[in-house]
Amino acid sequence: MALKMMLAGAAAMMLRQLPLVAPVEQAPLVSGAPDDLPMTPAPIEPSWIIAGDPVARVALHSRSKDEAASTALWDCTAGEFRWFFDWDETVIILEGEVHVTAQDGSQRTLRKGDIAYFAGKTWATWRIDNYVRKIAFCRKRFPAPVALAYQLRNMLRGDKPSQGGLAA
Repeated sequence: MALKMMLAGAAAMMLRQLPLVAPVEQAPLVSGAPDDLPMTPAPIEPSWIIAGDPVARVALHSRSKDEAASTALWDCTAGEFRWFFDWDETVIILEGEVHVTAQDGSQRTLRKGDIAYFAGKTWATWRIDNYVRKIAFCRKRFPAPVALAYQLRNMLRGDKPSQGGLAA
């Protein structure tokens, strides 16, 4: 009974987030070359800057219909700063490099071609010696009750961990 109430509560939370107006149609495919995306200023919070004068820009490539996921192009000039990842973010470095120190103290230099994942609600320190350009795939985390409902569903179904939707 408690499980049913928890699942019902999670479903109610998901339904509460649905828009009251008809959603705008979304193209089934969005594509474009990174160089064709219009970059706009994306200032780094001044209190996060540790050294230098980093200048960041961003271009939105696409956003999911439910606004829970987006893909963007981001670049930044030399500097060192703390960064808060509000959403889960997977990045692919297109150009340059960045020295990253995660909040647990682990360090890694990301270079052209590298892929990295940053968990949502975490901090990292970024040190850019010259320039870095990345593609960022961002996903909003589910509220805890919804995430728990998914985990319970998977457990009850006996699901194995998925391959990130590739073999789901």
